[in-house]
Amino acid sequence: MADRERGGFWVGAAAALFYPLAYLSKRVYRNFEGIPRSGPVLLVMNHVSHLDPAVDAVFVHRAKRVPRFLAKASLVRVPIFGKIMTGAGSIPVARGTSSAGDSLRAAHQALEDGKVIVIYPEGTITKDPEFWPKRSQTGVARLALANDIPVIPCARWGTQEVFNGYTKKFRPLPRKTVTHVVGEPVDLSAYREKEPTPDVLREVTDLLMAEVTTLLADVRGEEPPAKADSDA
Repeated sequence: MADRERGGFWVGAAAALFYPLAYLSKRVYRNFEGIPRSGPVLLVMNHVSHLDPAVDAVFVHRAKRVPRFLAKASLVRVPIFGKIMTGAGSIPVARGTSSAGDSLRAAHQALEDGKVIVIYPEGTITKDPEFWPKRSQTGVARLALANDIPVIPCARWGTQEVFNGYTKKFRPLPRKTVTHVVGEPVDLSAYREKEPTPDVLREVTDLLMAEVTTLLADVRGEEPPAKADSDA
């Protein structure tokens, strides 16, 4: 087994904060060994609760890796939590601003440095009433195509039962089960030589989120909607 990736003070602070939050629920990890123990990885995930970053950070950390999140800028402005997230290497994303490109450049650099980037392509918790993934932003495709690295879909289910971001209901008891399932790396070789036009980026984004949705459907034991509609 590979040694744990070195973290530092802020990663230790994140662990001290996030592990107790993650342990509010029972944990089930499927295909946990699918997360490479070294080298760059782009982990593509769905987003159902504001608890997701804490729970997902513990999930990746237990794989002996240090996760770097592409997180909404508003999230990293939260007192204490935001300081810990940025200190541990997470990258704030201010969509629709001139600094959005800086976020992608920082993510590219992290991947070049052999890090794990966790990205929620939806950009925020899903607005679907049944918690299925919605139409996603194409930044994930830009990262995936510009870096010849493992791009791995991963679904997580159950955090919305602990904390529902829309009803604001926090229900740790009775103790819920949160399941993570790791998929196989997505083969993007057919797209890497193409010009990254908006149509190509959209196609790759939809492909990646379709893989995440398939994993989620398996965890839930349900059929997903035929198509992830726009939030508009």
